[in-house]
Amino acid sequence: MEHPALRLPNQTLQIEAIVSGGDGLARLADGRVVFVPRTAPGDRVEVEILQEHRQWARGRAVRIVEAGPQRVEPPCPYYRACGGCQLQHLRYDAQREAKATIVADSVRRLGGIEIDAPEVAPSPSPFEYRNRVTFVLRRHGANVVAGFHGLEQPAEIVDVENCPLALRAINEAWRALRATWGAGAENLPKGDELRLTLRATEDGTVGLAIEDGVGKGEPEALLASVDGLAAIWALDPNGEPAWWAGEAMLADRWGSHRVQVAGTSFLQVNREVAMALDAYVAEGCGEVAGLRVMDAYCGFGRRALDLAWAGARVVGIDADPHGIAMAQGEAVESGASARFVAGSVEDTLASELPADLVLLNPPRRGVHRGVVGALLHEPPERIIYVSCDPATLARDLKELGQKYELGAARAFDMFPQTAHVETVVTLNKSAPTEA
Repeated sequence: MEHPALRLPNQTLQIEAIVSGGDGLARLADGRVVFVPRTAPGDRVEVEILQEHRQWARGRAVRIVEAGPQRVEPPCPYYRACGGCQLQHLRYDAQREAKATIVADSVRRLGGIEIDAPEVAPSPSPFEYRNRVTFVLRRHGANVVAGFHGLEQPAEIVDVENCPLALRAINEAWRALRATWGAGAENLPKGDELRLTLRATEDGTVGLAIEDGVGKGEPEALLASVDGLAAIWALDPNGEPAWWAGEAMLADRWGSHRVQVAGTSFLQVNREVAMALDAYVAEGCGEVAGLRVMDAYCGFGRRALDLAWAGARVVGIDADPHGIAMAQGEAVESGASARFVAGSVEDTLASELPADLVLLNPPRRGVHRGVVGALLHEPPERIIYVSCDPATLARDLKELGQKYELGAARAFDMFPQTAHVETVVTLNKSAPTEA
């Protein structure tokens, strides 16, 4: 364990840039980089060095000696203690500029591919955009703390009554829930720590998914006391509803699509940006009539169905059986030329190829090595890759670069005030090289 006496004394440093994860980057006199959360480019900051390594260090901003031009006062009263978001102290245009740089730097440094910093499409609502928020509730005897993990003490929970990133319907339900769950949160299931996910549909109806609880508590009392709360689901260790009170599912609408959501069913948290991203992907697909299209990680099949209605022959793949059942039902009802397969993409994609166009929309960990192998073995003419993590995107682009060239790229600010960014890239199959 590092002895405090061996630490460097506090340093006054100049912040140069925002890097992946949202930290500011500065340099010590010996050239080592220092990562300092909650700092802005141009800031001169007194920094306490917390960790030292051979090539880098990590610090904490003790005092802003001189504020840089991109710094603003964060509006959230919890921001200095809460670890839920990272960039509220930056002007919104500066947040997007930082994300563009992070994407380009990741693709160059980790993927070995030259790329210009992409345009980052803004969110129409930099605050009050999240339609799904997960809070952590921790019991200490009769005392209850409920909110988000702390910034400098992630093992601790910061008690939060209102999140400025959440939709108004979620904040109203959260405040009412806190007021009515009773002493020791006795109206919720038992358990030392619960995960409570509130989600809101397009019309403001709210559902509550509870994870890691024991028993039921008093769900009917909560439904009766919290305006707008229409469903409570308790999830088993596999994430499936073990029981529910109120509605079994909530009806939602995304553009022309009707979906039924339950528990933690995945839909993007920023509805307006998700619609803009979908429109960009559709534009990138171009004329698809007569093409065979694979939509990997298709979720509820919204993109796949749109392509099928445009004349493509589509196969959608996703590990979520509920989403697949919803998509197949809509395909049958509408007569779309689309087939949906419930299963992991790594186990399924190879048997469904060949295709003219493949859409990839993997989780944060990126695509499985088996998926990359299948695409290289039987390469489609184009791949459109939707990524929520620049580092895993860069890794996958490096592998796919064996047979593909990078075409268009655009980022979307799906998660304002945080360091996360959604990126869409188009890959075109390379011309065969002459022997």
